[in-house]
Amino acid sequence: MKVLVINGPNMNLLGKREPEVYGYETLDDLEKAVLKEAETLGIEASFFQSNLEGEIIDVIQSAQDKHVDAIIINPGAFTHYSLAIRDAIKGTGVKTIEVHMSNVHTREEFRSKSVIAPVCIGQISGFGFNSYLAALYVLKT
Repeated sequence: MKVLVINGPNMNLLGKREPEVYGYETLDDLEKAVLKEAETLGIEASFFQSNLEGEIIDVIQSAQDKHVDAIIINPGAFTHYSLAIRDAIKGTGVKTIEVHMSNVHTREEFRSKSVIAPVCIGQISGFGFNSYLAALYVLKT
């Protein structure tokens, strides 16, 4: 199984950005944790991060051509308003799980609204890096 992990805006600042919310570990640390767990599950994981909506859309659209079986996406702030990312996910038909490190439902009210979740098989939030690891287990079943 091939899984593409997409991280959206500001995820490149992990370890620096709001450590009281996101912790002190970096995006590189996250990718290493996902790779380690994916290996134990027999999953091939690849990664992409961008602060640009159009680049994320291009990568989602290319997932079928690259024979990606599933996507784990943390759209960052695009969660709340990117109908274009939503349409890309829906348009490819690639099984997708939305993840968030923080519990978006206990933060500011606007964070609890996702335009992405309705076109995903599920949303996992509030478990830090474990949100991504849980998504791997869901995809493996």
